[in-house]
Parts: sequence; structure tokens; C-alpha cells
Amino acid sequence: MNFNTKVIHGGQHHESATGSVNVPVFLTSTFAQKSPGVHSGYEYSRAANPTRQALEDSLASIENGARGLAFGSGLAAIDCVLKLLNPGDEVIAVDDLYGGTYRMFTRLFEKYQLKFTFVNFDDASKIADVVTDKTKLIWVETPTNPLMKLVDIKAVVEIAKGKDILVAVDNTFATPYLQRPIDLGADIVMHSATKYLGGHSDVIAGALIAKDAELGEKLHFIQFASGGILGPHDSYLVLRGIKTLALRVQRHSENGMAVAKYLESHPAVDKVIYPGLESHPQYDLAKSQMKDFGGMVSFTFKSGKKEDAIKFLEKVKVFTLAESLGGVESLANHPALMTHASIPAEKRAELGITDDLVRLSVGIEDAEDLIADLERAFS
Repeated sequence: MNFNTKVIHGGQHHESATGSVNVPVFLTSTFAQKSPGVHSGYEYSRAANPTRQALEDSLASIENGARGLAFGSGLAAIDCVLKLLNPGDEVIAVDDLYGGTYRMFTRLFEKYQLKFTFVNFDDASKIADVVTDKTKLIWVETPTNPLMKLVDIKAVVEIAKGKDILVAVDNTFATPYLQRPIDLGADIVMHSATKYLGGHSDVIAGALIAKDAELGEKLHFIQFASGGILGPHDSYLVLRGIKTLALRVQRHSENGMAVAKYLESHPAVDKVIYPGLESHPQYDLAKSQMKDFGGMVSFTFKSGKKEDAIKFLEKVKVFTLAESLGGVESLANHPALMTHASIPAEKRAELGITDDLVRLSVGIEDAEDLIADLERAFS
């Protein structure tokens, strides 16, 4: 199947008892058995639920993986990956990292004797320089949050090859419509399914997709033993969202480009960070690794003033000032005060997450209305 067909039909089957085209929401905790240990494939919904199974099969299909798993949040999915590791293992992570991921790494898992090294992945040789015999995981975001840096997935995979190192990619911003890390050699793909996969700002969910069945089974055991599963109703919502993923992300990308070009020409704007602009330092990588460039745009003010960013964000009307991203509606965010507040100020400054940085999640409204809203907010 091609991608537009996969999001609707990939891994999916009509419900066997009734022929229902849509998978029912199986609101059950347990399942009847014919004899002790003899059942229809379902015993207890923490282990497996038919609605969640349908979503997990869809996730595996659209990312070209062997096993999909659905979690109660994106952070629950990341937590599952880290539980593959043992005390003393080392993780190399991209330095421009979602604030919740950074918080989990440094404030939760460091105390269990995991070591985290944060590196600028612009140059793959910098990763190779810090790999040791204790390195067991390389954690990638591309594009990164919120500075829209790109990571060459193939180059990272090449560094890990033959070294017993897993490569995991947070593919939340790009989605499998724009980028499929498993096809580029990654072992695990993670999504905050709250964002583009769900697509309607009405569910909190996470996802993992494993490249091979053996790794998928290890992750499933951790999910089952830890219990961070996604409930059946939320699974239904994400599965429904996936069916329109291709249409939505194409529109997000078209509007993202229009907004980025507008911002690049605005006299109050200093820097626009969008992979689809030729001014982006990794524009060539974006063209080679991604199908299109998505709906996430960040920018700074020529004044460099935090007050100008706050004033702008207080005046938007079509854009909504809110956390999160990836929904059909456009959102605006101040990373330093909102999504990345958990990162220490000195670390934010080192990365370039300045107090005048604004991150936009460009929705699927009419681009003309979005640009008019931005123009009013600048005035």
C-alpha cells in the first residue's frame, strides 16, 4: 500500500462478529475464557485490548515497523524505552530536546545510574567522539523542539552500527507522512500521539514502533509490566485521527511554508527557523530526509526583548496561546516560559532558546487568516 491508503487500511480489518467498518471501542477490562488459559487471544486489557490492538497495528503499518505499542502519553512511551537499559548504561541525546524528555532523563533516570550526554547532532562526528563501550542508546529528535534542528538519521545509524547501540527517533514533529526513521535504519520510533497522529487536541497518547519483532516483544513486556497503556476510547480517537493524517499534514506543511515566508519578510522579525526555507542551515538535509517540511515554525524578534514576544502572544486571536502542537487549530507558544521552562535558564541560553523565541504550530485554517492574525499581533 502507498501511504494515503495505509493510514486508512494498514493493519486494519473489519470487526469479525458484526462486520463493523470502524473498530468498536471495547470497554472491557477482562475477557471470558473457554477453559483455564484457553482464550480468543485476549485475557486482560492491560496486556491487550482489541481497540488498542487496532491502533498498534496501524502504527506499525504507517512507520514500516514490526510492532506498534500505544501508551498513555508520549512520556510513558519514552519511559518504556529507558527501561530497556541497566544501571551504568549511557545514553547520548540531542541537546535541543523537548523539555519533558530532558526532565525525565535528568531528574528521574539519572538517579538510577543511567548517564546522559547531550550533544549537538549537527555534526555526526561529535556523536562518535562521546560513544563508549557503555553507550546503549542514542536518542534523536528531528526536527528538534523548539529550534527546528535536523539530525541526519542515516549518519547516526552508521555510528551505532555493530556496537550494540539502539537508535531511537522522536518523530513527533515530522510524522510518518514526512519522514520514516525505520526506513533510514532506526531501531525505535517514538511519537507523542497527542500531537499530529491524534490531530484534534482531544487526547493524550504516546506510541512506540519497533523495527523488529524481538525488540517489539521486549518493549511490550515492559509496557505490560509497567502498565502505562492507552485506554480503548483514547485508542479509538488516535486511530480515527490517523485516517486523515496525510491530508492534514500536507495542509500543515503548505500553511507552515506560507507563514514562514511571511515572517521572514517582516521587519520586526530577526530569525525564522523553518526547515523548508533556504535560510535554514540544514535545508539540503531536510530536502533529502523529509517529504515536506511540516507545520512547526519558530522565530525571534529583532529587538531581542522578552516583552515583545509576550505582547505578541497576548494579541493573537486565530492562533491560540497554549501548550502542545499538531492539532488542526493553530497554536502559539513561548518555550522559555511554557514547554521548556523545566530546562535551566543557563542551559536554554546555551542552546539558543532565548526569551524572545516564539514557537508556532501552524494549523489547517486558511493561510490568509493566519497571516492576517500575525500581522495584527505585530502591530
